[in-house]
Amino acid sequence: MELRRFGFLILALACLSQARAAPFAYVPNERSGTVSVIDTASDQVVATIKTGGKPRGIAASPDGRRLYVSDQPSGSLVVVDLATREVSEHIPVGKSPEGVGISRDGAWIAVAVEENNSVSLIRAAAPRELTSVRVSGQNPEHAVFSPDGKWLYVSAEDGAAVDVIDVAKRSAAKLIKVGERPRGIGFLPDSSRAYVAAENSDRVYVIDCARAEVIAVIAAGKRSNGIAVRPDGKVVFVSNGGDASVSAIDVASGKITATVSVGQRPWNMAFTPDGKKLYVANGRSNSVSVIDAQAMAGLRDIPVGEAPWGVVVR
Repeated sequence: MELRRFGFLILALACLSQARAAPFAYVPNERSGTVSVIDTASDQVVATIKTGGKPRGIAASPDGRRLYVSDQPSGSLVVVDLATREVSEHIPVGKSPEGVGISRDGAWIAVAVEENNSVSLIRAAAPRELTSVRVSGQNPEHAVFSPDGKWLYVSAEDGAAVDVIDVAKRSAAKLIKVGERPRGIGFLPDSSRAYVAAENSDRVYVIDCARAEVIAVIAAGKRSNGIAVRPDGKVVFVSNGGDASVSAIDVASGKITATVSVGQRPWNMAFTPDGKKLYVANGRSNSVSVIDAQAMAGLRDIPVGEAPWGVVVR
């Protein structure tokens, strides 16, 4: 009896340890054809997933079972089984896919398809049954769902606007004019506002989502690129590709309150769920910079593969 109780105790402690385990950060490396796996507790690379091709956009299912990675040469969405950390499927999506987004409930996956000037909407339950939605901007790069799941915002490299897709109707609803070469997109947790970095304008455009209109423009660093919203919705971070830095925008005031130096060509970013750390992919330094998102200070740089494109934390 005592032995059985001891066994139950060990099992309970193991389950508790897993529940408290820090999440992993996944980093697609374009030129290495791999995804680096970072343990956010130790900030060390603990595994490398071979995807082949040219992995770019990345998203993870909310249940932590699957990773979705776009691959430019094959025109497909690569599905990785996170239990085995191996590729389980390739889903054709179109020519030169880039940014990947997933709805908060995990029901929908979106892929910006550059050469098709479209976004592919995929039901996670039936991934082979996708809908292609034409967008106005050329070379769409990012496709990001609003937290409430109603809208999909799509930015394009060769355009000065963001396409708004009605997810329920799976069709374009509106075009919002912003600065030149819009890139990263991030929403406040309540879906009230979206922030869009315009790389060639060195600006961040603030959009009122209810009206689908720009309500403010914030001067950022040189070649403003990636956007990440802290989970508490109080601070928005923008990566400045030409300045090798990341700036923090106070949502209440609309002012930049801090700027942190990172590696060369900082691109896309992601937070840990608790909002304490921000992970920044540095495309030309082959590293990921870790920022203390409360103290607004750099913590360390983690070597990864060649030309990291972005980060997702799950």
